[in-house]
Amino acid sequence: MIAARMVAVVASVFVSAGLFGGVGPAAAGPVACATGNPLQPTAELFATDNTATITDPEDQRLRTRLDGFELDVDGIALQHIGLPVGSTLVSGVFWSDDRQQATYERSREFHLACVDSADLRQIADQVRGRFQQESVLTFQRLAANSPGVDAFTVTIAGVDVRRFRDGLVADPVARERLVGGSVTEANTLILVVDLADMALAQQFVAGLGGTWDAGSVQYGDREFVSA
Repeated sequence: MIAARMVAVVASVFVSAGLFGGVGPAAAGPVACATGNPLQPTAELFATDNTATITDPEDQRLRTRLDGFELDVDGIALQHIGLPVGSTLVSGVFWSDDRQQATYERSREFHLACVDSADLRQIADQVRGRFQQESVLTFQRLAANSPGVDAFTVTIAGVDVRRFRDGLVADPVARERLVGGSVTEANTLILVVDLADMALAQQFVAGLGGTWDAGSVQYGDREFVSA
């Protein structure tokens, strides 16, 4: 409820300022809203407040809801005139070359509207610093033919955390190139993949027994924001 009130307040401020009245995303300035729908996400940010290395899938730290963290990140987004429009609780699985094993991480995928690339980078950097993260993953949505496109996101229904983890560990090429991914509570796998690795991702998803959903593919600019 708090997050919803924050969105409503910022939306009313943007409307009063005339920032939602244009015919397309702002070309300059602090706000870049989707055409005709200021509440449509223009970017995603994947982050956590965890600093521990978790290798046990039964670890109770993987059960946290991260509610307070969600409010903190929403507040940071608002400071940079970004509009938080919800987040998705996810369980991340990542391959560690150093440890030669899969690690787990409870995190959230934050959906942000009316942010350009500079805003998004500033938000991610502040989240990274405040929660002592090595890096924060961002994804700026772009048109498929945009020169800035270097990656894509895709969602695959019906893949749980265990199946994704086992598939990643068993596939040395996928774990090196894809590194990891996130799974929602509804068992939907979210991958953020380099554009050059689309065929690899499709093959990996097929190996999991999943169905590639071309309609869910969103193109954009991926960045790991680090110190």
